[in-house]
Amino acid sequence: MAGLPAPGQEPEVLFERRGHLGVITLNRPKAVNALNAGMVQAMLDQLTAWADDDAVATVLVRGAGDRGLCAGGDIVAIYQDMLAGGDATAEFWTVEYRLNLLIATYPKPYVALMDGLVLGGGVGISAHGSVRVVTERTRTGMPETTIGFVPDVGGTLLLSRSPGESGTHAALTGAHLSGSDALFLGLADHFVPSEDLPALAEALESSTPDAAVGRFAQEPPASPLAAQRDWTDAAYATDDAEEVVRRLRAAGGEAAEAAATIEAKSPTAVKLTLESLRRVRGLSLEETLAQEYRVGLRCLAGPDFREGIRAQVVDKDRNPQWKPATLAEVTQADVDHYFAPLGDRELNLHSKESDHV
Repeated sequence: MAGLPAPGQEPEVLFERRGHLGVITLNRPKAVNALNAGMVQAMLDQLTAWADDDAVATVLVRGAGDRGLCAGGDIVAIYQDMLAGGDATAEFWTVEYRLNLLIATYPKPYVALMDGLVLGGGVGISAHGSVRVVTERTRTGMPETTIGFVPDVGGTLLLSRSPGESGTHAALTGAHLSGSDALFLGLADHFVPSEDLPALAEALESSTPDAAVGRFAQEPPASPLAAQRDWTDAAYATDDAEEVVRRLRAAGGEAAEAAATIEAKSPTAVKLTLESLRRVRGLSLEETLAQEYRVGLRCLAGPDFREGIRAQVVDKDRNPQWKPATLAEVTQADVDHYFAPLGDRELNLHSKESDHV
């Protein structure tokens, strides 16, 4: 069965109860705890059980090792599934998105320790929680445009709600952001020094999250992203990706560097990401996940997602050959195709595992 460890091998996600605290530890430290199908199903099942368990008052999620909470989904597995023409990725996303929705609507405090790398799918299992803690080591973001994909796991909704156009900048550039930036974007709530996380976890065993976090939270450093709002708000306040790049180039300095960064990404992914951010305004998380699923399945069938993973992770030549190669070649009709309804393949978030949500 998927997700079960080989004999003598530790499970890829660990669950334990300490006092009234349910602890989830992602346990793939060599892969920076990247999520696979077995892990998200195990988390969904355990969180569903704990939701109705009076012995569990609070849930904590953290990552094993010292590199980060979670570097995202296992994109090598997605690549292999694309090559095989299988349905494993669609099934993985279905369960992952159910997990994201459950976390966002969880009836008990859900505390995420966003230390180290927290990227892509790692944002999905943390930033939808009710108590989100970053540190001086946090490096977070939605870097999907780098691999020819689009922010998912509800990330388009989260970034659409960020101050001004800062979320648009983060999504199109795929930048790695600091803990202070995560606080500014609305992806996190509290700043705690990484050295205090073990004591915080221990305090959560017997204290409320407010009391425990209150003992260790500190004033965060200034957010570099917040300091860039003078040009991010001006440059990204358009629905036209080519116009975004023109405005960034004209502004010079850091803005021009952002323009060069965006132009190196998949042109299709950049336009899809911008369109996604605009279309989610006013949507619920459930509606957002359905939209992201439509776009995601069509990215699986297109050339750039596969090519992006190949260039960044498989061959590691960092030289993707995007098709189309420029923003100007990606038409609005091309973009609209990705958002079209899927018919009988539409996302179903209400299986028996998540009926109580």
